Parts: sequence; C-alpha cells; structure tokens
Amino acid sequence: MTSEPQPAEQPPFAITDADVDDAIAACGGDARETVRTLLIAGQFMEAALYAAEQEASWGYVRGRLSCSLRDRRREG
Repeated sequence: MTSEPQPAEQPPFAITDADVDDAIAACGGDARETVRTLLIAGQFMEAALYAAEQEASWGYVRGRLSCSLRDRRREG
C-alpha cells in the first residue's frame, strides 16, 4: 500500500492579488471606496449571522449560546 503525499493545506481564505485588483476595479479604481464597500459587506454579514442566531431553535442549540450572542442578550 503506497501512501500518496497529502496536498498542502490551503489557508482558510486564499485571496490573490488578482482578487484584490478585481475588487478595486469593481469600485472604479478607488481604494477608499473599495474599503468602504468591504466594511459594509462585513456589517451586512454580521447582521445576517445575528439574525440566524436569533432564529435558531432552542432545541437545536441545546441551550448553548455562542459568546457573542450571550453578551448581546446581557446588553439588550
């Protein structure tokens, strides 16, 4: 039985320079607008995650809340 070498592990987010160039080009070449767009996208994703956490059934999560959700419930 011959063992084949395992492929090198990919980083969780493999962002290339071409990806960065594409993002900047999509924002008309304006780096500041690109950063603004990415920050908005991040906030949108955070809000979507929060909404999903709120909708998760209590039986599904079995009473275990993530740290962020637990902290938000204390604050609110």
